[in-house]
Amino acid sequence: MSAPARPPVLCPRCGMSVDAADRFCRGCGAPLGAAASGHELRKTVSVVFCDLVGSTALGERLDAEALRHVLGRYYAEMRAVLERHGGLVEKFIGDAVVAVFGVPVVHEDDALRAVRAAVDMRLALDTLNEELERESGVRVGVRIGVNTGEVVAGDLGPGASFASGDAVNVAARLEQAAPADEILIGARTRALLGEAAEIEAVAPLDLHGKSEPVEAFRLLSVPADAEPIVRHFETVFVGRECELSVLEESFAEALAEPGCRLLTVLGEPGIGKTRLLREFAQSVAGRALVLSGGCLPYGEGITYWPLRELVHELCEGDDLAAELASHLAGSEQAERIAGSILGAIGATETAGSVEEVQWAARRLFESLAAERPLLILLEDLHWAEPTFLQLVEYVADCAGGAPIVLLAAAREELLDENPGWALPHPHSRLLPLEPLPDSVAGRLVDALAGAEPVAVAMREQVVGTGGGNPLFLEQLVALQAEDGNEDGELPLPTTVTALLAARLDRLPTAERDLLERAAVEGITFHRRPLAALLPDEQEGDVGALLLDAVRRNLIRSGQSQLPGDEGYQFVHVLVRDAVYEAMPKELRAQLHELFADWLEQRLGPPSSALEEILAYHLEQTVRLRDELGTPTRNELRDAARRHLVAAGRTAYVREDYVATVLWLERAIALRPEPPDVGLELALTRWPDEPQRSETS
Repeated sequence: MSAPARPPVLCPRCGMSVDAADRFCRGCGAPLGAAASGHELRKTVSVVFCDLVGSTALGERLDAEALRHVLGRYYAEMRAVLERHGGLVEKFIGDAVVAVFGVPVVHEDDALRAVRAAVDMRLALDTLNEELERESGVRVGVRIGVNTGEVVAGDLGPGASFASGDAVNVAARLEQAAPADEILIGARTRALLGEAAEIEAVAPLDLHGKSEPVEAFRLLSVPADAEPIVRHFETVFVGRECELSVLEESFAEALAEPGCRLLTVLGEPGIGKTRLLREFAQSVAGRALVLSGGCLPYGEGITYWPLRELVHELCEGDDLAAELASHLAGSEQAERIAGSILGAIGATETAGSVEEVQWAARRLFESLAAERPLLILLEDLHWAEPTFLQLVEYVADCAGGAPIVLLAAAREELLDENPGWALPHPHSRLLPLEPLPDSVAGRLVDALAGAEPVAVAMREQVVGTGGGNPLFLEQLVALQAEDGNEDGELPLPTTVTALLAARLDRLPTAERDLLERAAVEGITFHRRPLAALLPDEQEGDVGALLLDAVRRNLIRSGQSQLPGDEGYQFVHVLVRDAVYEAMPKELRAQLHELFADWLEQRLGPPSSALEEILAYHLEQTVRLRDELGTPTRNELRDAARRHLVAAGRTAYVREDYVATVLWLERAIALRPEPPDVGLELALTRWPDEPQRSETS
């Protein structure tokens, strides 16, 4: 007897059938399973506030039923636009629409999505107004505010607030300050957009509830081809000689044994995948026909978008059918091939089956390669729809008789969704792209700095912080040049933090929990305290979770600083900081305290080095709770101060007086209000002062 069929898994929000393995509904974005039960996170999101202009006067003119009809049409149009761009409509407040971009999942281009949605909302309203004027003789106007900032994002259940924080309030105030049919955006949104939108500054706004004027900008337009991060391919290309030789070898093989080669360059965002593809394409441009297409992260009709770009690059005129036919002149089925491809890319009304499109694409590529070797560049393959991935694998498996090289760039998440990608094909290859070594990264920093050399200390800090990622290095150099600050801590560019947050937001809950515990310990961390800090149900999974994080290139093995334990470290300090900053402050405080307790219980009486570690973690616990306005036990505050003073005493003994002052200032900062003078004296009384040198 066959097993009874399992009932379908439905999204609790929209009712759409979902895969039980999914973390988020692909229809409405609601969290599923473990993702739905995860704790709150601090996130940088973009908030869109849209409000009708003159709704009170409209209510006076229209009957209640007519007004309800107009508002219903308005709500439906605005929701459709926002959701098309990936926004989550939180609520309707009177005649205002509120949407959040970055909940439940952060995207690196949330700010760009938000302003694109705002522009499209105005366009949709223009169309709606034409209909309303014909039907009811009325027109409506809107004003829109868009703001980006940190919020606490939590439960997405009915009636819950998706995001809470000042960023939401400022978005509302920007909307209220915007003139009719205009869009005002905040400074953080402006910074994330970079060159992706046409914007003009307005005078700083005195917004209700804000103690200082708020910087604001008027959004004029957003080009259709705008990208959230402008890529500068004119900078020097360094350190990829081995990878270029691998690509050249595969190209030579395709020439020697005509057939298809599939190479997939894998790497984290910003590591230089696209730059490598373009450098190789430039090197073979005189020997091959080079076509390129990229996958899009969202949108309508994107399944065959890369094929569409390939066709438009191949056919320069307006008559695609005629030009495709000319490239297929030697084929008996030229008309059928061209028709199938044009239908797939939306150039005609007739769409063929998946198998028909795959066959037509293969025949087109073979026909082109028969005249000249063909190199096809496929960018951002991790965003490809499953149907397009099937097309790529089909061409790789079945194309023959002519030299074709499919060269794709993808992030590691391609393998998360498709673990067997390209493996069955004998002429396929995965090419991981590793971070640049420090020596090569230093050369890149010098080249990026140009005529204004970077100070040695700042250069070392940029190289250390960038972790060998060319994009991170580029953004850090640009930020340093803008600030002109060569002393102190290097701030993180908003573009980099957005990239990292988007990557981390897609991790399984258990792996995210592990990285949070690791981030509390620091850039370097250890296995045993991880197991102790994880929830009980995950304690036995530490080994597997660590391996998963290593495979995702988030952490790597490192030198242990605890006897008998395994040491690990984050691949970038930026990754560690992104994980840590996304944690709720209360959770951070709890974990800092638990880690300090674990150290004291396992390592016995504190050494001078351990005193500093305990001082840091207990201090963080107290500071975080002070920031939240939650009470801290007196014994915990006193313990933090004792360890800070002990660390200061150690620095004093070794005659490091600058460090001594810093430790003691931090201890004094934690004193209760009003201060306990007796405790102050007890903490700072050091009877056994060191023997000072003659010169001290």
